[in-house]
Amino acid sequence: MQENTDIEELVKKQRAFFETKATFSVSYRMEKLKQLKQAILDNEDAINKALQKDLNKSSFETFMVEIGMVVSDMSYIIKHMKKWARKKYVTTPISQFPSTSFIMPEPFGVTLVMSPWNYPFMLCLEPMVGALAAGNTCILKPSAYSPTTSDVIAKIISEVFEEEYVAVVKGGREENQTLLEQRFDYIFFTGGVKVGKYVMEMASKNLTPITLELGGKSPCIIDKTADLKVAADRIAFGKYLNSGQTCVAPDYLLIESSVKEEFLTYFKKSVVKMYGEDAFANQDYPKMINLKHYNRVKGLIEGEEVVFGAKYKVETLQIAPTVLEDITENSKIMQEEIFGPVLPIITVANMEEAEAFVRKYEKPLAFYLFSTDKKVIDRFVREVSFGGGCINDTIIHLASSKMGFGGVGASGMGSYHGKNSFDTFTHYKGVIKKSNKLDLPFRYQPYNKMKEKLIRIFLR
Repeated sequence: MQENTDIEELVKKQRAFFETKATFSVSYRMEKLKQLKQAILDNEDAINKALQKDLNKSSFETFMVEIGMVVSDMSYIIKHMKKWARKKYVTTPISQFPSTSFIMPEPFGVTLVMSPWNYPFMLCLEPMVGALAAGNTCILKPSAYSPTTSDVIAKIISEVFEEEYVAVVKGGREENQTLLEQRFDYIFFTGGVKVGKYVMEMASKNLTPITLELGGKSPCIIDKTADLKVAADRIAFGKYLNSGQTCVAPDYLLIESSVKEEFLTYFKKSVVKMYGEDAFANQDYPKMINLKHYNRVKGLIEGEEVVFGAKYKVETLQIAPTVLEDITENSKIMQEEIFGPVLPIITVANMEEAEAFVRKYEKPLAFYLFSTDKKVIDRFVREVSFGGGCINDTIIHLASSKMGFGGVGASGMGSYHGKNSFDTFTHYKGVIKKSNKLDLPFRYQPYNKMKEKLIRIFLR
């Protein structure tokens, strides 16, 4: 663990290492990423145990949404990064004849990745892979709320990298504050809106570019044409994965009133099928990260109309899968992102009403629509702004390395995964290489009518 007094020196070390230009070599980057991939696989058991302790995640869920996601994206990036790192020649305007034009990818320099506790392995390592693929050095700041996973991350990183290339800084607010007081060349932050605003404020002091992966209230909509049985399974999976502690989980459900009761019948069966009649007896059912978060989510449920669930086990910090109904936009659970295993249901008369409801909130990180009506699907995809989403499923859109993942508006800025990760941590500089053999004089003073005619011809 880096002490506060060492953080400034650590940044200086990384800047000095970057200045050696060792990371400019694509083969060097690839070799280190391959070593990291192997180290992750070698430490899979330790990662499983850490996530079980921090969040009670099963080994299946840990591989599906943590280890597997990182390894898959890393494999994709390793396969393609040579091509991405090449300079790309582009057409030169005739007004600049004779010359050649090209775009040269270059790394920013020393980067900072700040990750949250809900997916503490994946959301720490995956952005870092993009930073290293692009040729940067990186300081990782994992969450203090998932300390066991942070320890494992630190161990893996130390096995593969010298700290002047990649380092882990553990700790809480004090360490976060000290890190943000340093001058980085790029900052990548995943977390809540409140802290995200503070990160952006601190970054602005050095005009440091940033990516913010935030969250918000991601809506899920079911219309009367939806396959309700399939929708029930897929929404239950997306909502209760990691006990609802997922930034792209369906936050609330808008459903046409004519199909609400039928859907609820299917949905309860789906939840029981996945977690059992007593979720607390399911050894693979995750827990809330800490008592503060447990009490916050419990407080959002109290006083509302419960369809099923609303059971609590404070000894293990678990809240059973819960559904609420008769919710309105004024209900307390609609005033903040839930980030827990609670699904509020709001009935609407039609899709126009559903769209109007969604627009009352900030642009969401994710959006989910269950429908077989092509016009409805096209309308929502075209007219509603959101970070990313699914039609007739939940969550799976972020598992593709061929699509960027990120927010818009209050749900974030910038994106990553696959090439988007490389692009995020890359500056693309445009260069024109001009020949000395011919120099067209019309751009130089003194100006005259003939030169003006020529410039107008070239620049139309």
